[in-house]
Amino acid sequence: MKIAVLMKVVPDTYGDRTLSLETGLAERSADDAVLDEIDERALEAALAHADDHPDTDVVVIAMAPELAQTSLRKALAMGATSALQVVDERLVGADVVLTAEVLAAAVRHAGADLVVAGDASTDGAGGAVPAAVAETLGVPCATALREVTITDTEVTGVRVSDAATLRVSAPLPAVVSVTEAAPGPRLTGFKGIMAAKKKVVETVTATDLGADPEPSDAARSIMTAITRRPPRTAGTRIVDTGDAGEQLAAFLVDHRLA
Repeated sequence: MKIAVLMKVVPDTYGDRTLSLETGLAERSADDAVLDEIDERALEAALAHADDHPDTDVVVIAMAPELAQTSLRKALAMGATSALQVVDERLVGADVVLTAEVLAAAVRHAGADLVVAGDASTDGAGGAVPAAVAETLGVPCATALREVTITDTEVTGVRVSDAATLRVSAPLPAVVSVTEAAPGPRLTGFKGIMAAKKKVVETVTATDLGADPEPSDAARSIMTAITRRPPRTAGTRIVDTGDAGEQLAAFLVDHRLA
């Protein structure tokens, strides 16, 4: 079995994040680029299955600039078999649909039986890419799982909603996504770090995958304007001079909160 894990390289959440007012994209460098923590949990789900099934290959797939390769080596050090990185300047600022199309093409290129991903990235937090990838591939999708169990023919998992705890399943091939309630990622050791240096990181472009970032017959989401968020201002302060209740009620009415 081959399991593909969708990985995203994001700015470190412990650092300050800034947006370029020219491109609308988060400014990043190799120094603060890290694997998204939710995707590390997705990788852990795949590796846990591989631990008990030595014939399983785990390939991590990322659509990321060249500076992300150091971060992908961490995934290899954790135990992934190989990595597939899509590097293409035409994909900078790609929307959800284009991202899903390219990742789906990468999954086909890798020949995976199962795709595992985090449910939402920490930078974009759109939460739509796993389902969009499944739609593009034409396979079942089970999202927002806190537990994942993989067999040769199907994948099952547990999803917690506001009203119930659900056990869902899908026949392979399929796409699943995990939440932050899924088991945390394993630590990398010296042996894994050294082994990662010998593992393959295949680099391809959108053209290599047969994906067209600029088709004439498909609409794309584009940024039309961006402005810096204004600084926070002091809130309204109500001083009780005997009419605090009336002031509060008026404030709620004025702001359509009551």
